[in-house]
Amino acid sequence: MLSVDPVIPGIAAIAPDLIAVRRQIHANPELAFQERATSDLVASLLTQWGYEVTRGLGKTGVVGVLKTGNGGRRIGLRADMDALPIEEATGLPYSSAVPKTMHACGHDGHTAMLLCAARYLAESRQFAGTLTLIFQPAEESYGGARAMIQDGLFEQFPCDAVFGLHNMPGYETGGMNFCTGPAMASVDRATIVLRGLGGHGALPHLSRDPMPAVAGIILALQSIVAREIDSQKSAVISVGSVKAGDTFNVIPQTAEMKLSIRALDPAVRDLLRQRITALVHAQAASFGVEAEIDYEWGYPVLVNHAEPTAFAAEVAQKMLGAQRVDTQAHPLMGSEDFAFMAEVVPGAYAWIGNGVEGKGSCMVHNPGYDFNDDILAIGASYWVRLTEAYLAD
Repeated sequence: MLSVDPVIPGIAAIAPDLIAVRRQIHANPELAFQERATSDLVASLLTQWGYEVTRGLGKTGVVGVLKTGNGGRRIGLRADMDALPIEEATGLPYSSAVPKTMHACGHDGHTAMLLCAARYLAESRQFAGTLTLIFQPAEESYGGARAMIQDGLFEQFPCDAVFGLHNMPGYETGGMNFCTGPAMASVDRATIVLRGLGGHGALPHLSRDPMPAVAGIILALQSIVAREIDSQKSAVISVGSVKAGDTFNVIPQTAEMKLSIRALDPAVRDLLRQRITALVHAQAASFGVEAEIDYEWGYPVLVNHAEPTAFAAEVAQKMLGAQRVDTQAHPLMGSEDFAFMAEVVPGAYAWIGNGVEGKGSCMVHNPGYDFNDDILAIGASYWVRLTEAYLAD
């Protein structure tokens, strides 16, 4: 069940060119909805290779379409393009040339992998049907997938199934991992403002101090997960920021808290909102202060559909061998806006190992992270085999 070489020879021949493209993108990172140079590069290459290119969906998104033969099936492959507001600390020759902006999640590699596959598929054309390549902006907390969908992505470019792929440090280099059903968590945010009455630190009885309410809320929030969520289900409530006051002897008038809320079940997600809202107001009232909550729905649970996930996993097993493919990977509590696409079109999102030790092992969203170029040809070969299998004549 193992190919002689998991990397397609034609991919191996062009991979160095796309590694150079990856490093060019890495050195010139662009934040969400600002991926103009990256979009220009992607659009130029796709046009050069014979794709019908459409721009402007989701502001800076790029879609490339290639139709071959008489097949009626339609496949969508998605890569993300945006960087993060992080100062790079890798010291690499191709380090970011943009202050406080870095490809710290490997989107440069995802873009290059899909471009590598795009070039090969345009030259080989060993499929019959419609191939739609989706180069998406703003995955990092800004919902670029949702923006492209709202601009008519799947109305203009209908797909029978859509597939995504993300590198993952800590997983074997080039190995692949699949999870059917809930695969990545929803993520929502809540900003809580507690309003009391400021005063002198020596006379707290003449004030209404919001700080005890902050402490009570932080402790009580954890009881929601521990005592109100089914222990067989996953949920996370993290208090990421507390801001109040400026000096030692002044009781602050207000305090602000920022929460990140995650779940792997839509029902749990709804329950978290209900209970957080009720708890915050009750705790605030018990301390004699008022609470305002701005609860912001973020990315939904990413649910991998059974049929496309099984299909993609089988392609990976034939390519890599069953021992290098985990078809029952554990869900991750991180989030992904590919979830929006999978809500509209049957979808499958997979992970490709970036490395366990040394090169490629530094976790994403870290100033020392770098995409492992050794997996670019493997990922591109997977995209090619997936396309050829799904659009088989």
